[in-house]
Amino acid sequence: MARFTRAELEQALAIYNAARDAASSSGDWRIWAELFTDDAHYVEHAYGEMHGRQAICDWITGVMAPFPKMTFPQDWVCFDEDNGAIVFQCQNAFPEPFDAATGKPFSFPNWTRLIYAGNGKFSSEEDIYNPARDSRNTVRNWIAAGGRFLTPEQVKMRHH
Repeated sequence: MARFTRAELEQALAIYNAARDAASSSGDWRIWAELFTDDAHYVEHAYGEMHGRQAICDWITGVMAPFPKMTFPQDWVCFDEDNGAIVFQCQNAFPEPFDAATGKPFSFPNWTRLIYAGNGKFSSEEDIYNPARDSRNTVRNWIAAGGRFLTPEQVKMRHH
C-alpha cells in the first residue's frame, strides 16, 4: 500500500511551492523553513548537511541573504507514492537583471528530492547540482549584466 496518495503528494508540493514563492517574494526564507519537521534532514551537495528545522532555517536565511528574491521554477516533477517522495528539476533563477540575449533570468538547474512526512511538513530534502560547472558561471554572468548581492556571502560552500 502506498505511503501517501498521489493527491496527497500533489497537495504537499502545492504547499511547498506556495511557501517557496512567499519566501522569494518577501525575501523572508523562514517561511519556507517552517515546512520542515523538527528532526528533518537536509542534504545540500555544495553546502553540506543540516539536521533539524532550526539548522535548515539558519542555513537558508544565510545562504539566501545575498539574493533573497531568487526564484525556483520547476521544469518537471515526479511523484513516488510508495516512498512519500517528490522529485523535481527546478531552475535556480536569479532576480533581475535578466540575460539581455534571451530576456530570461540567469539560472542553473537543480534536482530536488523531498520526503513528505504528512500534515504539510517534510522530513527530508536533498538538492543535487554541480556548482563548479553551473552556479559559478551563472553568478559571473549575472554580475557582469549588473546583478548585485544585497549582502556579502554569508555561508561558504563546502564542496565546489
